[in-house]
Amino acid sequence: MVRGDLFWGLQGALDRRGLGPVAGVDEAGAGACAGPLVVAACVLKQSDAAKLTELTDSKMMTAKARDRVYDLVLARAVDYSVIVIPTEEVDLYGIRVMNLEGMRRAAAALRVQPGYILTDGFRVPGLTAPNAAVIKGDRSVACIAAASVLAKVTRDRIMAGYHDDFPHYGFDVHKGYSTSDHLAALREHGPSDVHRWSYTNVATVAVKHGLRPARPVLLTYAALEKAMETPGAGHAAVLDEALEPQLSLPLHAPAAGVGHNERSAGGAAARSRGGARIS
Repeated sequence: MVRGDLFWGLQGALDRRGLGPVAGVDEAGAGACAGPLVVAACVLKQSDAAKLTELTDSKMMTAKARDRVYDLVLARAVDYSVIVIPTEEVDLYGIRVMNLEGMRRAAAALRVQPGYILTDGFRVPGLTAPNAAVIKGDRSVACIAAASVLAKVTRDRIMAGYHDDFPHYGFDVHKGYSTSDHLAALREHGPSDVHRWSYTNVATVAVKHGLRPARPVLLTYAALEKAMETPGAGHAAVLDEALEPQLSLPLHAPAAGVGHNERSAGGAAARSRGGARIS
């Protein structure tokens, strides 16, 4: 792991040691309960530091500033890629698995082969070049910040488009994140196809509305725990009743290797192949 305020310095140090070009990779939407996961990779010119003065973590910028920087990055980047992972894939494999897979896809989609890859926050196995994770990389490394802007602007525009089809959820405002207004609309109307049925809050509301997903779903560990706590019913029976798809696919309980701290039951897949998989 790399720590510290290294905005352009880390890329420059790697370039000077013959490890360039350096690509940054980041995602947008991992914490949302609706909409796609978007992952971007970006390679910048070290000489562009003076031309990208507004560049920073996309979450710290206004929407107008993000749009300006987005256009500038597209115009000046050595190379970039943007990968959109639909809700269906997130539900099928789990957010942790698809977050890692999305970063691998984004790096592999670059036309310029990077000499080194920097990822935001956590290590990603299986990348196409030597790599390192940078703590708060979207704030401390320029190419990661650029990737974060590409990912967030792309995703925000997708979510604004969903508002036309599902205006009662307010996707144009909260972009699928679990704000109080979004959760209130979710409780009132139930989940849509845009929502991630594998997430506990969405699955819980679906049960109350008597709805079932029309696609295979990998339930979060929290959803399993909630079902296990239901008085008078086994967790398999509860979840079969709650989330059995139209195809009547059977529910499988998690293997022993699934930990309580996983963001989804798929988080332990690399170790145990376990998970609450409807398959």
